[in-house]
Amino acid sequence: MRAVVWEGPDVPMQVEEIPDPRPGPGEVLVRVAATGVCHTDLHVMKGEVAFPGPGVLGHEISGHVEALGEGVDGFAVGDRVVGAFIMPCGTCSQCRDGRDDMCETFFAENRLRGNLFDGTSRLTRADGSRLSMYSMAGLAELAVVPVTALAALPESLPLEESAVLGCAAFTAYGALARAQHDIRGRAVAVVAVGGVGSAIVQLARHLGASPVIAVDVDDDKLAAVRDLGADVVVNSRTTDAREAVLEATGGAGAELVLEVLGRPETVELGFSLLREGGQLVVVGIAAGAATAAIPITPMVRRGMTITGSFGARTRRDLPEVVRLAAEGAFDVRRTVTRRFALDEAPQAYDLLDAGRIQGRAVVVMDRPNP
Repeated sequence: MRAVVWEGPDVPMQVEEIPDPRPGPGEVLVRVAATGVCHTDLHVMKGEVAFPGPGVLGHEISGHVEALGEGVDGFAVGDRVVGAFIMPCGTCSQCRDGRDDMCETFFAENRLRGNLFDGTSRLTRADGSRLSMYSMAGLAELAVVPVTALAALPESLPLEESAVLGCAAFTAYGALARAQHDIRGRAVAVVAVGGVGSAIVQLARHLGASPVIAVDVDDDKLAAVRDLGADVVVNSRTTDAREAVLEATGGAGAELVLEVLGRPETVELGFSLLREGGQLVVVGIAAGAATAAIPITPMVRRGMTITGSFGARTRRDLPEVVRLAAEGAFDVRRTVTRRFALDEAPQAYDLLDAGRIQGRAVVVMDRPNP
C-alpha cells in the first residue's frame, strides 16, 4: 500500500510503498476512504508534541472493512465505518470505569511509543524496519484499528466527509459533554473556530445553547461559522472580545467557554469571557510545556472552573456522534472544505499551518480499490 511517512520534526513527509498491514486479535483492517487533516498531527510533525518517528500519522478515518482479526464481532467485510482517534483497550481500570478518553494502555503504548495494545506496531517499511502508528496511522490506503474505536456509518452519510466524525465532531461532542449544566438556553462562547471549533458551534446550536458566540482572528472562518449556527461572531484581533461577549450576554459573560487552539493567549482570553460561576473547557493541544496565566483570586472568589477535554468516550460516544450527524446536528458536507490526494498530504498540512484551511480538510485515497 501507499502511506505518507513522517521521519521526524522538520523533515518533509514522503509517500512510500510499504507492506500491507494485517489485523491482530480484536482488530479490524480498514481500506481507508479519507483521513482528516488535524492540528494535532501538525503538532507532532513540528516536534511540539513528542512522538517517536519514523511513523505514519492521521487519526480520524472513514472507509470499508477489509478484513477482521480474530475474535471480532459486530462488523463484516465491506461495512462502512468511521474510526476515532482515541482507541480504548477496554480492559484497563479507566476503561472499566467508562473513561475511554483516559485509557491507560492507549496513552502508554500508542501516544508514547507508537504501538497498538500488544506493544508492537502493525507497520513496517519495505526493508522491514518499524514504523510508529499515531492512532490508527490513517494517512495510508489501509489502516489497522482496534474494534473498540470503530462505529458503523449509515448510507445516509457521505463516506469521505464522514472521516471528520472521528476527531473534529468526536472532540467537539466530548468537550460539550464536560459542561456542568444543560447548555440549553445558556450562553456559549467558542474561541478558535477551525475544524473542531466549528463542530462545537454546530453541536452547541443543536443542543439549544443561546447565544452561541464564535471568537477568532480570521474573518473568513467567522463568516463560515456564522453559516453553521453562530449567533454572534467576534474578531478578537480588531474587537475587544470581552466587551463583545458582555454585550451579547446582557453584561453577564458566557456561562460556558470552549478554547480550541491550545495557545496561552487563547486560554487566557477564554477565561476572561466567563461570567461569574462560569466554566472554561480547554480542548486545544499546546506546544511543548506551554502554560497559561489565570487570575487566581477572581477564579476562587467568583467560583469559576477550568476543565480539560481530550476527546469523548469512544465506545459510548462515537456511535452517538454518528447518530447526531445523521440527524443533521453536524453537517459533514459543509464542514469539509478541501480535499487532497494522498500525494498532496504534505501540502495540506503546510496550508493548515499557514491558517489557510477553513473548517476541515480531508486526504482522499486516490488509488481505486482493487
